[in-house]
Amino acid sequence: MKKIAIIGAGNLGISIIEGLIKNKAFDGKQIIATRNNLTKIEHLNKQGVTVTNDNHYAVKEADYVLLCVKPYKVEEVLTQLKDDFTTNKILISVATGISLQTYQNILPQGMSIFRAMPNTAASVEESITCICGNKTDSTLVNEIKAIFNPIGETVVINEELMNAATVIGACGIAYVLRFIRAMIQGGIEIGFDTQTASKIVTQTVKGAAELLIENGLHPEQEIDKVTTPKGCTIAGLNEMEHQGFSSALIKGIKTSFEKI
Repeated sequence: MKKIAIIGAGNLGISIIEGLIKNKAFDGKQIIATRNNLTKIEHLNKQGVTVTNDNHYAVKEADYVLLCVKPYKVEEVLTQLKDDFTTNKILISVATGISLQTYQNILPQGMSIFRAMPNTAASVEESITCICGNKTDSTLVNEIKAIFNPIGETVVINEELMNAATVIGACGIAYVLRFIRAMIQGGIEIGFDTQTASKIVTQTVKGAAELLIENGLHPEQEIDKVTTPKGCTIAGLNEMEHQGFSSALIKGIKTSFEKI
């Protein structure tokens, strides 16, 4: 029975753990979670997860090591743990902006190393996870995908696109949520109570996404179905564009990318 260690189980790490257990990809007893402040993850004990602040123990016990520490701590943490790694272990890092070469310079030569970028929707099994690695063997790649598939969709990309994937896939959760918040606020302004506005808006956003997923069409093709001549939809859309809606979103995405 293979084990997975989540080193630095913050919000994202906890989301991944909850998604894996909910989908039964891993039993709680197969998971080791580490964090300095154990009070933040001690609730995972109830699901059978081993909770510890001993990273050395976690790495030694695991077959897969999922590194969830902040990017600025990656080299420090791995340097401390490098003697606990062996070539039969697989490292998967979700740290933003750290190259595969950086990991290879620290860890034993020949180790399988992957980068992955899921998002916090992992906790409801709706993440999009982009992965790349220093090995292209299809069996191994499928093994890594199998870890993330239970928490959503997985796509393999080239490493040079990982930063871009972080922006639209991980940061993108916040962009969409801010859009939803604005729609709810607008709904309240035109007469709905908060609860009703939230229900209408969230289901509308979910439905819009499903239209694109199921029909495989460009967004404008679905927009055309809603906009009628002299109608209220096109009037609202045009006003949003006059106020810089699309350009603001694009500029925000580019700003996040430049920050990485």
